[in-house]
Amino acid sequence: TNPDLVDINFGCPVKKVVCKGAGAAVLKDIEAMVRLTRAVKQSTRLPVTVKTRLGWDDSSKNIEEVALRLQDEGISALTIHGRTRAQLYKGEADWHLIGRVKNNPRIHIPIFGNGDIDSPEKALEYRNRYGVDGLMIGRASIGAPWIFDQIKHFFTTGEHLALPTLDDRVDAAREHLERSIAWKGEHEGVVEMRRHYSNYFKGLPDFKDHRMKLVTERDPRIVLELLEMVRSQFALAA
Repeated sequence: TNPDLVDINFGCPVKKVVCKGAGAAVLKDIEAMVRLTRAVKQSTRLPVTVKTRLGWDDSSKNIEEVALRLQDEGISALTIHGRTRAQLYKGEADWHLIGRVKNNPRIHIPIFGNGDIDSPEKALEYRNRYGVDGLMIGRASIGAPWIFDQIKHFFTTGEHLALPTLDDRVDAAREHLERSIAWKGEHEGVVEMRRHYSNYFKGLPDFKDHRMKLVTERDPRIVLELLEMVRSQFALAA
């Protein structure tokens, strides 16, 4: 592979990651964060970027200091998720702190905002309100990978793209499954994919029986056949 950059994730809040002192756990030790970033910078000629959170908890929202320290280490961009690790994904993301970092006169690297962006309207509003250089989208893209094209189209034209068709949904689910299998192997790829079908086919009436078959079948070839059955049966119903 030929990556364009190296991105350090100092934002992952998952317990099994944090318990090892990785991910968002590093927010409790800025000096360690700086040392790790420096070591990565020294080990590659590629641009190094960082993603992190506002802080470990409400009493330690140290993102402004973190941003300046990491900028001094030569990172090329910083993405900020507008929650602390203690929040996980609960409550609203605090974009005011993200905006404060972006508008700090000492900050000259690009600042990307992350958290709660789930529509083209909100993407445009937050970009304009807080002045960020870009937006990162996570959970809103699960089962809806077209959100990126929808947002870019809205930014350019002020209009909405047509909603994804049934064919679009089935094609995306098929590709996701095939890539999951190619990456993780048949068993793990099929199992990992099970949690995504509800998102891909959200809003389809009477989808429950189809979903039960999709999340219990182990043979990837049969899963692909089941997806084609969703295409044909719901197309006929329409």
